[in-house]
Amino acid sequence: MKRILLYAVCGLTMATTFNSCHIYNKYHRPDDVMVEGLFRDTVSDTDTLAGDTASFGDLPWEEVFTDPILQDLIRTGLEKNSDLQTAMLQVEAAQASFNAARLAFLPAFNLAPQGGVSSFDSSKGTWTYSAPVTASWEIDIFGRLLNSKRNAKAMLMQSEAYKQAVRTQIIATIANGYYTLLMLDEQLAITEETALTWQKSVETIRAMKVGGMANEAAVAQSEANSYMIAASIPTLRQQIRETENSLSTLLYQAPQSIPRGKFQDQKLPESYQVGVPVQLLANRPDVRSAELSLAAAYYSTNIARSAFYPNIVISGSAGWTNSAGSAIVNPGKVLLSAAASLVQPLFNRGSNIANLKAAKAQQQIAAINFQQAILNAGEEVSNALYQIETTKETLVNREQQVASLEKAVESTMSLMTLGTSTYLEVLTAQQSLLNAQLSQISDSYQCMVAVINLYHALGGGREIEENTK
Repeated sequence: MKRILLYAVCGLTMATTFNSCHIYNKYHRPDDVMVEGLFRDTVSDTDTLAGDTASFGDLPWEEVFTDPILQDLIRTGLEKNSDLQTAMLQVEAAQASFNAARLAFLPAFNLAPQGGVSSFDSSKGTWTYSAPVTASWEIDIFGRLLNSKRNAKAMLMQSEAYKQAVRTQIIATIANGYYTLLMLDEQLAITEETALTWQKSVETIRAMKVGGMANEAAVAQSEANSYMIAASIPTLRQQIRETENSLSTLLYQAPQSIPRGKFQDQKLPESYQVGVPVQLLANRPDVRSAELSLAAAYYSTNIARSAFYPNIVISGSAGWTNSAGSAIVNPGKVLLSAAASLVQPLFNRGSNIANLKAAKAQQQIAAINFQQAILNAGEEVSNALYQIETTKETLVNREQQVASLEKAVESTMSLMTLGTSTYLEVLTAQQSLLNAQLSQISDSYQCMVAVINLYHALGGGREIEENTK
């Protein structure tokens, strides 16, 4: 027992000496992490893009995506998506590892019963037995178990952050796929309506040919344009089917038709507060995951440092036996033993140094990845903000273009009836109108995508109350 106390005193003295080596220190975020200016100059003075501590990403996804059908699809995805289910299982595995690391501080007990029969010089066999309970306990003076526990907790929190990242990605991807279907539906409706109009136009040109007001070339040209529009319809239907199949797979379902509303009925928020760049450190699950990876690497470095110092283990056993030395004793007697051991590394110092260098290198890599994750997050927010501004400006101009082309089609049709305009001018105006109408739908869709991208870039869709135990 005196030796055990001596080991403990020596260990505490050495622990005080080596405390400057950070073995016992907790992880702290590096002071040189760059977060200022991540959003560039996209925050304007308008109501659309406001810069304060409130963040658009903090809104629950139900308040951003208000279409009831889309909400049902998102709920299905959050319940059944295979990637999210896998991420949840990874959290469970990390939780088990963390529990194991916590239990390492407690003594280990083992029951090791033994027995046998022995005979000497053909004498009657004698039964001997022992039933000891062994225990061992490592005294964590140099922080190996402490840093292992902290490392396991960082890995647990990282797995939870990864689950949150998968969750936000699923919400954004389902919303994107849903709005893609609505866009394709609207484009298909416009194209089919245009195809019917052009079929009637072909009949009109044929009648005008009979009346001597058009020639065969005009008829052929009108037919060719009608077939061109009709040929684009199957392509749009194929795109719709493929998008439905892709969305079904995301929902962990067999390919099937996806219920949906109307494109023009969709309403998304029109004011987007982006908060301040430093909020990305807490709100972006991928950024949090990168920082927790850095924390885990920090504790791994501490574990590598602790390998240079001795391990102190106290062990003992207690039990019952009927064997005492060379004599057989009946009834049995109590068996007690206690010991302490100190293992100091001597000849593996070179290996420990190499392991420490490797751990430090991994920590530096994690620090670089953390900073890069922050820069990537800032880039995504900046791009999404600017995309919102540009798409809204494009939509204003596109609406004016469509209105002008509608007047142009009416005017050229009237002029052609009066004989002061050719059918080629009518075809050109109609083709331009169709392209503008399809582009208008695409522009509206891109505006929706920009909102989704901003919501995702700000960490939207995550569970606000996260489990970080």
